[in-house]
Amino acid sequence: MVRIFVTGRDGTQYALQAEAGLSLMEAIRDNGLDELLALCGGCCSCATCHVYVDKEGAAGLPPISPDENDLLDSSDHRNIFSRLSCQLPLTAELDGMRVTIAPED
Repeated sequence: MVRIFVTGRDGTQYALQAEAGLSLMEAIRDNGLDELLALCGGCCSCATCHVYVDKEGAAGLPPISPDENDLLDSSDHRNIFSRLSCQLPLTAELDGMRVTIAPED
């Protein structure tokens, strides 16, 4: 199991557990947090699963794809730690990662 610490839009903090292999989006959704819309279901086509990954966690993530980059460019809230949670597979190396759900566009 991979532990993930998620901060919601209102500042509420959640400690989640998920199986390695799931995407971060699936882990957040499956743990009952409904702030993350994920309208496309993980197809990298809507950017409604936008999160900010903490600096330490960002180092262990796969590189951003051109499609993910283009979708994040459409957000008014993009920053250097922005990622789409549907594009982040959970691995044991990400245990303890901290993310914040980005404001809704």
